[in-house]
Amino acid sequence: MTGLTDSGALVRLAYKGLQALDVNADEVLRRSGFDPSKLYQANLRTPFAAQPLFWKAAVELSGDPCIGLHLGEKMPVYKGQILEYLLLSSQTFGDGLKRVMNYQRLISDALHGSVQESPNPCLTSYFSNHQYATSHLAEAMVLGLIKVFEAVTDGAFKADKVVFNHSPNTDIAEYQRIFGCPIEFNAESFQLYFSAEILNYRSLYAEPQLLDLHMQAADQHLAILKQGDLIKKVRNHMASLLESGDVSLISVSKLMAMSPRHLRHQLNIAGTSFQKILNDLRHRLALRLLSETNEAISEIIYLTGFCEPSTFYRAFKRWQGTTPILYRQRTQSNGG
Repeated sequence: MTGLTDSGALVRLAYKGLQALDVNADEVLRRSGFDPSKLYQANLRTPFAAQPLFWKAAVELSGDPCIGLHLGEKMPVYKGQILEYLLLSSQTFGDGLKRVMNYQRLISDALHGSVQESPNPCLTSYFSNHQYATSHLAEAMVLGLIKVFEAVTDGAFKADKVVFNHSPNTDIAEYQRIFGCPIEFNAESFQLYFSAEILNYRSLYAEPQLLDLHMQAADQHLAILKQGDLIKKVRNHMASLLESGDVSLISVSKLMAMSPRHLRHQLNIAGTSFQKILNDLRHRLALRLLSETNEAISEIIYLTGFCEPSTFYRAFKRWQGTTPILYRQRTQSNGG
């Protein structure tokens, strides 16, 4: 599956962890293709495919081959997020942990976890796209999880054993210092073991009366992500049909196995429309082709799915306030 994304909360936590280690956090983000000024953006999601770039930059700029472990140690607690609220508004930690498993996507599209209660309670998880899931990410996220579990249980949660499916990045003693429990490596899957008693723990700060409210908020967050999925699918189908010139609501809805009316309704719920997505796709493609290639204007008109040159020129003037030729001259003379 392509287009997987992570919650913006993860990059914010990593950013603070890098700062705590005196690593140039802004430069790490830039090298992974992320503009640091977007850290405050609402509903921020970052591409999961950027994970290897992030950790490569973090290793290079820190000089630490075990940066994930040390960044996780310094990261602030994942507080003020909907998953923390779900844990605290559940009757017990165990109830909350099971409930959170239904909302893992709010952390990352690629994360898949499950809770096993017997014979020994443990949390097992994996990333669906292994080529982007680095050992540094796994170590930082596990430490982040443990910090959250400690916070919502008032410090009562303790890891009994941590099992990783990768090789160690430094001495085992360093892992034991940070985790404070036995650590194993090169297993088939990740596992975080803990005591059965903690499943029945109820925080002094728990507010079960707010559970329905928090679940509604979590469901709304999931709905936003699903709407984004729909828009991506529509855009991908549009892109495949552009050159044929048959980019219509009927042709795309047929590819998506739904009625044109239902697709129009779903896009309306998502706050957009078929025409808006198509205009945006054509706009972005035209800008890229004009600034990054030497394709003839006539070819760009064809590639963006316009039937008439005059229609393309009018649309481009509306988008950019200038002509395609002048836009190309300006961007290419400025190095793109």
